[in-house]
Amino acid sequence: MAGHRLKSSAASLALLLATPFMTGAVDLDAFFGERLLVAHNRERATLGIGPLRWDPALAQSAQRWADHLATTGRFEHAPETPHQPEGENLWAGTKGYFPLEARVDAWIREKQNFKRGTFPDNSVTGDVADVGHYTQLMWRDTHQVGCATATGAREDVLVCRYSSAGNYVGERAF
Repeated sequence: MAGHRLKSSAASLALLLATPFMTGAVDLDAFFGERLLVAHNRERATLGIGPLRWDPALAQSAQRWADHLATTGRFEHAPETPHQPEGENLWAGTKGYFPLEARVDAWIREKQNFKRGTFPDNSVTGDVADVGHYTQLMWRDTHQVGCATATGAREDVLVCRYSSAGNYVGERAF
């Protein structure tokens, strides 16, 4: 009898969670952190790399930089802090057009240019910029991520911060 109640409760919970999707009432940025974690960890799992955990402090740091980029209209990495380095991936695109998963997928698509080797000699094109987002996302010693978005005059910006940082010269990503 207890097993039946458990199954019934689980089914009720699943229906409750699915209702917004079935009725079309889904905000593209709903469940922000969870969606970004799933997008990151799905790709890491393909190579057996441990999952990332969400870090609110990294998310706050990312929000400050995302707001700066959106306000200034610039697109550049934040200055590094030598005492506590963080990895960073940036994305920008048409305002209101790209769901969160598509933004992370843009970084993941860089794997087509990835080759096994030590950083920065791990790109089939010879240009580390063609794989740097992917390798940071997949870096074996990275265990935490925090991300944030901001909207500028013409585009949305996504900033993800990673700890421990990746892309160290002379090391392998995974």
